[in-house]
Amino acid sequence: MADALFPVSARGLGVRFGTARALHDIDLDIAAGDRLAILGANGAGKSVLLRVLHGLVTPTEGRIAWGGDTRRPREQAMVFQRPVLLRRSAVGNVEYALAINGIDGTARHHRARAALDRVGLAPLADRAARVLSGGEQQRLALARAWALEPRLLFLDEPTASLDPGAAAEVERIVTEIHAGGTTIVLSTHNLGLARRMGGSVAFLHRGQLAERTDAGRFFTAPSSVEARRFLEGELPWPSAVS
Repeated sequence: MADALFPVSARGLGVRFGTARALHDIDLDIAAGDRLAILGANGAGKSVLLRVLHGLVTPTEGRIAWGGDTRRPREQAMVFQRPVLLRRSAVGNVEYALAINGIDGTARHHRARAALDRVGLAPLADRAARVLSGGEQQRLALARAWALEPRLLFLDEPTASLDPGAAAEVERIVTEIHAGGTTIVLSTHNLGLARRMGGSVAFLHRGQLAERTDAGRFFTAPSSVEARRFLEGELPWPSAVS
């Protein structure tokens, strides 16, 4: 990495899918150690932006750099709203992720077990991943990501389909990951989650960055009309790609 602090910097980002414009002219800087909540109504472009920042989607306009380098780094991970799990045991899922990242032998096994223990899944380590409950699957996905020791972790609507208890457990785990030095970037339309988890907020409206500020200021005195309307529940849902 060109910069040990591993910030992310985007300039003039735009994404089109055919004739549909998902993102337009976005400038965004993410500092190392930040907890950034990407907020917006459904269809605002949150998930697309998250995938661009992670390097899964290539922008059709503009540029993105990680630590000053345009090459996508390995020291990052992403957890989706619906975890993508292999037909293996819980520990097998974590070990596979470690294996493809060059961790082998005994170290891989111990690291996988330790990650499951941190998220409270040690008793279920040998259970098939796909028979776990929704909350357990999301914790497994977090364990798999955490085991990689990422410097940057992306979370796409991490609690959207979970009951309150499972959602609270996910928030606890993410807080612990962040406390260990990992930069967190999460997308959500859940204001409560953003209040609790976001140190700063990037608010999207119809594929554009309407506001970027610290979370406290955003929730007490947003500067954009679109953000104020969103917080008041008045913002109409756009037709852009989510």
